[in-house]
This record gives sequence, C-alpha cells and structure tokens, in this order.
Amino acid sequence: MPRSGRPRALVTAPFRGPGLEHLRQLADVVLDPWIEHTPLRLYSAEQLAERVGAADATIVVCEADHCAGPVFDLPLRVVGSTRGDPTNVDLAGATAAGIPVLRAPARNADAVAEMTLALLLAVTRGIVPADADVRQGKVYRDGTIPYQRYRAWEIKGRTAGLVGLGAVGRAVRWRLEALGMRVLAYDPYADDASSTLEEVLEAGDVISLHAAVTSETDGMIGPAEFARMGDGVVFLNTARARLHQMDALVAALRSGKVAAAGLDHFEGEHLPTDHPLTSMANVVLTPHIGGATFDTEVNHSRMIAEDIGRILAGERPLHIANPEVLR
Repeated sequence: MPRSGRPRALVTAPFRGPGLEHLRQLADVVLDPWIEHTPLRLYSAEQLAERVGAADATIVVCEADHCAGPVFDLPLRVVGSTRGDPTNVDLAGATAAGIPVLRAPARNADAVAEMTLALLLAVTRGIVPADADVRQGKVYRDGTIPYQRYRAWEIKGRTAGLVGLGAVGRAVRWRLEALGMRVLAYDPYADDASSTLEEVLEAGDVISLHAAVTSETDGMIGPAEFARMGDGVVFLNTARARLHQMDALVAALRSGKVAAAGLDHFEGEHLPTDHPLTSMANVVLTPHIGGATFDTEVNHSRMIAEDIGRILAGERPLHIANPEVLR
C-alpha cells in the first residue's frame, strides 16, 4: 500500500470518463496507457511485473500487456482486463493465485455495429472508388458521368441475415431495422434468433458475421455456404476472419456470387498487399478498427472501475472471468 493508506492502481489500458474519476476515488492511480506510446509499448509478463512492483500497486488494469507468471507472484487484490474476453490474462494462473480477473463484456458493441453499417453503405454505394474519382480528377472518365457508374439499390426493403446474435449482433439488428431492412438471425445460443443458418444464407441480400470463433464456428462460411447465398449478395465480417474461408470468399467475389464485401479483420491482423482482395474495387478493407472509439474506452473504464469498487467493498463483482476465486 502507498503511504496514503489507499490502494494503488497501475492502469496500462486506455481509461477515461466517469470510470477514471471513479477509480481515482477508490485508489491512487498511475495511468500510463499502452496506446499513447510511440513507438508502441507492450509489456511482457516480466516487464509488467517489474512495473507493478515499481509502482507498489495492488490493482492492475491492462488491455494489451501480457498478464501472467511473475505478475501473479505479487500481492495483487484484483486484475482488470478491459476486454470482453480477457485473452491477455493467464486466467488459470490468476485463479491459482486467488486473484479475481475482471472483464468488460460488450464494451465495443455499438462501435462495431456502427462500423458494420459503415462498411455496408461503403460497399453498396461505391463510396471508396467515388472518393478516389474526386481526388484524382476523374469524375468524368471513359465517356461516363458518376451518376451512371455509381447507381445502386437502396438497402431499405432488403433482407439482412446475421450470423451470431450476441451484443454486437443485437446492436446491428436494431440499426438495420431502423433503416428499413428485414433482419433474420441465426444463433443456436440466442432464444430470439429464430432462423436456421440455411434460412439466413438463402434469404439474405446482406450477410453479416457477428459470432465468436469457436470449434463450431471456425471456418463455418465456406464454399457450400457461399453457394447457398443468393446471387449478388453483400458479405460483411466485422468479427473475426476465421469465421469465413478466405479462398471461398475470393472465389465467390470473382464469380459474382458475392457482389461486394466489407471486412474489418484478417488472420494475423495483416493482409498481404498482393492479396487478391486488395485489387478488387467492390471490396472495402479496414484494419480491425471496429471497436476503436473513445466511447469503447469510456464503457470499459466504467465497468472495470465499478467492479473494482465492489471488490474493495467486499461485494461480488458483476463481470468476473474466474468467479471460483470468490469466497
């Protein structure tokens, strides 16, 4: 404990808004977000343990730093991971050490839902190539005017098929319905997802993926699934690239089965510049930025700070990844 007698929290995650103010009421805060560093700074478990020890902290809040091994040899009261799934934390190690690990489920649901809509509108209205025409002074080219080249169908009155109806899927659903779309959803773990995968694929003018990667969903959208889709379908994936088979998507785009695609994630967080997708004008590619909003940070800060307050008060936290450590 620091000399003030208050606990000290080392926060290496982005942390802002009311959650930060709440945490400052609970503890002395050392705030040093990894995302503010250039070049990028990510701690290994050993480096994080050294930093925690130097800060004399008993509370650690991290997002990208590796929290494992020697970190759990320290006298920590709680670890907060500002992720929905605390993949940066060795959960088994924390549990063995009796340290509760907090998480922030659905922190970025609205952000990713908005990115899904952005990609949908970008690919259906030709936003990216139209922008390039203006910047390159090629508004009138090949004997055509823009109104000829960029005519498109409106999404109102069309059917969207969602694969996955968790927090993000639900946030996407009401937004699409508000735009006048009929929405079907497949999710065997959601009671209000009443369609089968086959029904979603066959009926959807737009197919949008919002599932987690598990043994059941890894590569679930392959050649057979693309074949089930209607001709000229729009394909969106703002979840994880492993949900679809990339070769099958490329083939479907080349054949015209898929008219356009919007993707926000790639294996290894990287797409080679010579990949076939990079030369396709009907594909919009973004580098996993769906959740990159300040509001996401406000959301996870609030959830983590409130649960830290509950633990310090001897109460049960709402969002704990290893509840078995609670007594």
